[in-house]
Amino acid sequence: MNLVSIRVITDDVARLVDFYERVTGVRADWSTEDFAELRTTGGTLAIGSTRTVALFAPDSARAADNKTVIIEFLVDDVDGVHRDLTGFVTDFVAEPTTMPWGNRSLLFRDPDGNLVNVFTPVTPAAIAKFGR
Repeated sequence: MNLVSIRVITDDVARLVDFYERVTGVRADWSTEDFAELRTTGGTLAIGSTRTVALFAPDSARAADNKTVIIEFLVDDVDGVHRDLTGFVTDFVAEPTTMPWGNRSLLFRDPDGNLVNVFTPVTPAAIAKFGR
């Protein structure tokens, strides 16, 4: 089994796509006005409208209601990303911090309140883990 993508359900697909395009520098591929994907070398972030939920199972997902998942992006320079996003991101949860497991991480919220972690491996073990 392979993880193909993470899908975020939102009431405003265009707003969330614009946000993640700015954060990642990746242009989204739009399938319909209700669904777009940002494809990176490591995985795909899919963004779907609340209107798509009924296609799976009515009321099975709610927009802007996530309190458990963190969307993570591996970057070359987390401090540089922080500088680039200052003034754009409105809710930084934690400034760049070196974590005990060896990643330097920046935590913020997207416009729907989902947590986003942008990180750079900085210790030898973390660098080896991510092939950097």
